[in-house]
Amino acid sequence: MAAILRPRQNWVFDLDNTLYPAECDLFSQIDRRMTGFVAERLSIEREAARVLQKQYYLNHGTTLKGMMIDHDMPPEEFLAHVHDIDYSGLPRDMRLKAAIGALPGRKLVFTNGSRRHAENVIQQMGLEDAFDGMFGIEDALYEPKPAQVAFDRFVGAFDLVPSQSVFFEDLTRNLEPAHHMGFSTVLVRSAKDWSHEPEGARPASADDHVPAHVHHVTDLLSEFLEQVMSE
Repeated sequence: MAAILRPRQNWVFDLDNTLYPAECDLFSQIDRRMTGFVAERLSIEREAARVLQKQYYLNHGTTLKGMMIDHDMPPEEFLAHVHDIDYSGLPRDMRLKAAIGALPGRKLVFTNGSRRHAENVIQQMGLEDAFDGMFGIEDALYEPKPAQVAFDRFVGAFDLVPSQSVFFEDLTRNLEPAHHMGFSTVLVRSAKDWSHEPEGARPASADDHVPAHVHHVTDLLSEFLEQVMSE
């Protein structure tokens, strides 16, 4: 089934919990640092900060966007703080590198994280030469997925034709606008709920209903990409 995607010319990958397995617990470091930042910035207890953090994520796509709107917070300080983490737990994934390299056309990263964070992840995983470009939250002018404007800016930056493109994501809500634009969509699931997010913003698990805007599902990205190129 995955092989039907082979003629596509653009392969777009979310970063966190998509390129690397959620079991690495990398995002849990970011999650904790976001809570700490909100608590310190607003002079509130961590428990209250975490509730606010998750509400911003649900309502605005990122905690960052909520803090910018409600508290006029400069985004650079937030991003520098929350991405000051230990990347050493990420695996070097040569199987994934080979699978991405075998794909025809352009390979791109589209993340709600910063470009610096994406660079750190990609370097730690040994994927430095795997991609032709990356688009961070700075490039979207801090408008996060699933906002349509974020997708429009991404598509414009790389002059993509959505109907010739595939989008890989771990969050079903971020696949919906991609589907409506004409992308083929692939949900990358995990057995681990890394997020502790409010209902409506959680990553999908194997037990969840797969919505119609998700065209393909995989629990192992490298294997799925190998199937795309298989006979």
